[in-house]
Amino acid sequence: MTDIFGFVGAFLTTLSFVPQAWLVLRTGKTEGISLAMYALFTIGVAAWLVYGVLETALPVIIANAITLVLAALILSMKARAVIQARSSVQGAAEETSAPIAS
Repeated sequence: MTDIFGFVGAFLTTLSFVPQAWLVLRTGKTEGISLAMYALFTIGVAAWLVYGVLETALPVIIANAITLVLAALILSMKARAVIQARSSVQGAAEETSAPIAS
């Protein structure tokens, strides 16, 4: 009986994450997502997965394995976007600060 509540909770919380993950994966847009939040969230989900494995709690394992894959994908997309934005800003700054040849 306890596992039934675990599976229902795991299913619903994982399902609630899917629309946001699908939107980001489909559009590739991560502007409204905090890199720090997603990094912490992904680490937290990984910790829950380890806990589930150590406790052999199948609902925790399944939910967090699925969520970890989705969160890691989104985190990598966000990190890539941040790196690209920083490099383009740095490149623009270098172009504007270049000495003028006479």
